[in-house]
Amino acid sequence: MARAVLFVAVCLFLQPAAVMAAERANVILFLVDDLGWRDLGCQGSTYYRTPNIDRLAARGIRFTDAYAACAVCTPTRASIMTGKYPARNLMTQWLPAGRWSASGHRMREGRFLRSLPLEEVTLAEALREAGYRTLHVGKWHLGGPPFSLPAHHGFEVNVGGSEHGAPGHYFYPYKGSWKIPTTGERVQKITLPDGREGEYLTDRLTTESLALIEKNRDRPFFLYFPYYAVHTPLQARKELVSRFNKVPKNERQGSPVYAAMVASVDESVGRVMEKLEELKLAGNTLVIFTSDNGGFAGATRHDPLRANKGSHYEGGIRVPLIVAGAGVKGEGRVSETPVITNDLYPTILEMLGLPSRPHQHVDGVSLAPIVKASGNIRRKELFWHYPHYNKHPQSAPVSIVRRGKWKLIECLEREEFELYDLEDDIGEKRNLAAKETKLVNELNEVLQGWKRRVGAEAMKPNPQFREKR
Repeated sequence: MARAVLFVAVCLFLQPAAVMAAERANVILFLVDDLGWRDLGCQGSTYYRTPNIDRLAARGIRFTDAYAACAVCTPTRASIMTGKYPARNLMTQWLPAGRWSASGHRMREGRFLRSLPLEEVTLAEALREAGYRTLHVGKWHLGGPPFSLPAHHGFEVNVGGSEHGAPGHYFYPYKGSWKIPTTGERVQKITLPDGREGEYLTDRLTTESLALIEKNRDRPFFLYFPYYAVHTPLQARKELVSRFNKVPKNERQGSPVYAAMVASVDESVGRVMEKLEELKLAGNTLVIFTSDNGGFAGATRHDPLRANKGSHYEGGIRVPLIVAGAGVKGEGRVSETPVITNDLYPTILEMLGLPSRPHQHVDGVSLAPIVKASGNIRRKELFWHYPHYNKHPQSAPVSIVRRGKWKLIECLEREEFELYDLEDDIGEKRNLAAKETKLVNELNEVLQGWKRRVGAEAMKPNPQFREKR
């Protein structure tokens, strides 16, 4: 009798929680790899064809001043999962890195971690605790075996996620190799274990995502869909490439192969949205679309923005951000509020009606007031810290603060500053540091204070450096 009473009591206690979980909105987070700020029709491109993504923007809100937390991929992914600036959790460099030269670089790089710490309570873990099915499909790149794969950070399902930052190949059998920068040794990559002849990776991952949505249609789910596309190697379906080859060269924004890869991502987004409509889940699903950094310099241009991936000028860190679906107020709205990928964690929690975790997403600000058209956010500055070297054009070790229209860049190797008025000079062509010395000093004080608070790794002189003669 006592056991029966206890069983009934437990059932009565759990039932409201189960009902509440069932009524919560689903979440789909599309993260495209290396998609530039102007690589969508809704972002101003007349070359790339993205009708499905454009339609998503027309249904929700598009942020024009959205930023990735870093100009390379791993740190931005860590910021999404943790709600923290990369400088705070030491995830400041792409993995496994290896571009620093003991004799060729003037400064020693700051220390960084090569996997996401298990102590972090990731966005996936927070949603899983709230009763969500947590699904990962695509690129992980936040560590590898034996203890830093999606399964170790809150995801119940992982399709295609590994330590690698690019696929072995975009066509089945998805095999390839990569030369490790520091050793010259080659590592073999197999992105998926099976498939069929002619199968394209973006299409296959989309099919896997649709199956997971179908399987979990009756309970709240979080689908994190970080594409391998449009990262190199540049490979696309022939029929799509031929479509963009027909465009005159003087009208192209980038490579026809890259354009075809963008088109495949757009088709993927369309297929996912169609599945939501088919299952009558579209109205109860929050959809977020963004990129991890700017587009690759050899593939696309971001005019009028300066530079591309790997550089912390606007072309390397300003990215598309679209939020639509459940809880989003209005259609076709545009916000010029500066936001960053750290903000996605607290935004998703608030949009779902879940309690915030301020000690975890300490560097994120919920964008829910903007998304719900109920107010704005309070934040004066955004920050970046990249104490590293890479081989992308216009890249350099930097620390940055943006306040309002002003962007101050501290050049860590040269001990110099660059100051730009982004409202008047979005292309960062006119360095105003020499003219606005008072403002430079003021912003630098803010920047150095932030670096101390987050424990940002400093660069130090490299005693092994040899000046070239």
